[in-house]
Amino acid sequence: MKQLNIRFLTYIIIALMAFFLGGASVSAKEETIGEYLDDSVITTRVKAAILNEPTLQSTAIKVETFEGIVQLSGFVSSKADINKAVEIARSVLGVKSVKNDLQVK
Repeated sequence: MKQLNIRFLTYIIIALMAFFLGGASVSAKEETIGEYLDDSVITTRVKAAILNEPTLQSTAIKVETFEGIVQLSGFVSSKADINKAVEIARSVLGVKSVKNDLQVK
């Protein structure tokens, strides 16, 4: 009888560990808190750099960052503005690459 209780308890412990630890894995699409904060800093720096460029309409450019990869989207006046925004984003510290989804209106 005592051995049956020990086995039952062992199975319960294993089941609980699987339940609680099963959700602890991190998929490739999730960020850690540190990565999220780093990306937030990069996003802020890119937005500030674009805002400081007088030739760009910065309110029409959206900036998002994931794992150091900056995505620019929105509308600008010309192809030259697209190139300038990409150039500015690439020059910001921490940016690994820039994905350009800007469009000319």
